[in-house]
Formats: sequence, C-alpha cells, structure tokens
Amino acid sequence: MENLSVVDAHIHLWDLQKLNYPWLMNFPKINRSFSLSDYYEASCGVHVEKMVFVQAECKPSQFMDEIKWVQALADEDKKLSGIVPWAPLHTGSVVAKTLEAFKKDKRIKGVRQLIEPERDINFCIQPKFVEAVQLLGDYGLHFELTIGPKHFPAVLKLVEKCPDTRFILDHIGNPNIQEKQMEPWKSHLNSFANSGPHYCKFSNLVCNADLENWNIEDLRPYTEAVMDAFGPERLIWGSDWPHALRASSWSKWFKTATTLTNGLSQENHLAIFKNNAIHFYNL
Repeated sequence: MENLSVVDAHIHLWDLQKLNYPWLMNFPKINRSFSLSDYYEASCGVHVEKMVFVQAECKPSQFMDEIKWVQALADEDKKLSGIVPWAPLHTGSVVAKTLEAFKKDKRIKGVRQLIEPERDINFCIQPKFVEAVQLLGDYGLHFELTIGPKHFPAVLKLVEKCPDTRFILDHIGNPNIQEKQMEPWKSHLNSFANSGPHYCKFSNLVCNADLENWNIEDLRPYTEAVMDAFGPERLIWGSDWPHALRASSWSKWFKTATTLTNGLSQENHLAIFKNNAIHFYNL
C-alpha cells in the first residue's frame, strides 16, 4: 500500500493566530498550529492524492472564517479537494441561508456538527436539528456523524427521519476500545449499517484505545466488527491528523490500518483507502 496513492478522507488544520479553538486547551500535545506543510511532512513516504478537510471546532461564531481560510488553502493546493464545514444545524430551517452559500463552492461536500459532546442523548432528534439535517439532502450535502456509543439509538431515529440525506459515521462510532467494550456498540453499528446506504470512516481507533499503550491487537476486534457491518464497499480510511497525534503518528496509524486490512484483495484495499472516498465525496 505504501507505493499506491491514497485519499485521506479526514484531516484537520488549524492556525491559532487566525482562529480560536477553546477545546485545544485540554490537549497540550496538539495545542499548536498545524499547516498543510506539517501534514505533508507527517505523511511523507505515502502518496496522498487528495484530502478532505473536516471542521476543527473553532468558536462557532468563527465558522465562516474557518471556511474562507480553508477555501484559500484549497485554492493554492488542489489536493485539498473536499471541505466539510460546521453549520448551526440546531437552528433548524434558518440554516438554509448558510447551505445556500455553501452551494457556491463544489468543494463543500457535507456538514458536521458534533453530537459526541452533547450530554442530551436525544440532542440530534430535536425537531429543529432534524429539520436542518433533512435540508442537507435538499442541498446535495451529507451529514458527517461524530457521536459516542450512547447516541446511537437517537441517531438511528434521525436516519429514519431523513431518508433523503446521506450519512457517514466518523471514527466507527467511537467505541470504548480502552475498556474493550464491544456491546452495545457492535449491535448499534450493525443497525446503522443496515438502515441505509450509509458509509463509515475507518479512523481514530487509536484515540479510543489506551493512548500511550495501545497495540494492533486491541484494534483488531473493532476492525473485524466494522468490516462485517459495512464491508470494504462502504468503509473509508482517514487519518484524523493531527487530532490522532494524541496516540499515534500519521505513518504509524496508516501502517496499522493497512496491516489490519491486509487480508483483503488489492481491489478492496483500494476501495477503503482511495476509491470509496472519491465516490462518496465526489472528489
């Protein structure tokens, strides 16, 4: 795989001189700016053909500034070919004006508003939130699901209420790998996979394991579960760099991911590490 080009479907970038990221105060290891040049240094040795930028949780009031900043970066570097910004989905149909603005840039592929930090397990099925996620489908945008296992039951209801919106599950649903918890995550994962033609990101497993002491065998049961649920046809690899630096370098996670999937055919490897991302994100 190291000799083949890949698509990294989940990267973050942030410049602390331009935007404010309050959450970084809790993560000193990554509490600095990370640029595209840093990314290329981190991924050196692997030909990354394209990347998808996913919003990085700047202050909500700065979300349009983040988009403009990333658009300018993408103007300079065509490899940065997909953008998944934040939008205030909790405001309901009011968000339509924002989505209309997104239509002007074909590099904007979907929207992410984090569900994972929400204490209310039913946050994503509040009427206004559902209304906004339904609108995403009308605008040809998908919803990027970043959740914790406790949110799965509500997410399944959200998906049912939004049949015309495409979904992709980030970070395989963030199971508690450190505590080796498989259920009810695995059952919910299968329910989500069977609820429609949705995709799943093969990413961030290392940050859900023991950050300092994880090994590949810790990740294997979760890889097998997600492979059984989605098959190689609906799995998409992502680095989650630089967030994943809390547990692993870019290259270590890439090599781990390729090792975990080395029983697959070359065609299926290419699907997970390149072609599925090109298809789902229309890169």
